[in-house]
Amino acid sequence: MDINDLIAIVKKKLQEQINIEDIKIEDKSFLHKNHAGNQKGKFHLKISLFSSELKTMNKIESNKKIYKILEKEMKNSIHSIQILIS
Repeated sequence: MDINDLIAIVKKKLQEQINIEDIKIEDKSFLHKNHAGNQKGKFHLKISLFSSELKTMNKIESNKKIYKILEKEMKNSIHSIQILIS
């Protein structure tokens, strides 16, 4: 999968299932290029969200919700995600 397609899918899925005022998704795969666990076709994403819905949850609950929504992508195309909620 192409990184731009992945970002579009992730953005769409999150926006459909969470009330999000603003979202920014960045490809940070280049930071992990030489790591032992790095796999071709698996990406590292940084997701910055502004969401009053997620802000009412504790950090573990909000992260679990995001991981559940992106379960398929986590198995197939995402190696790791960094989640920032404000």
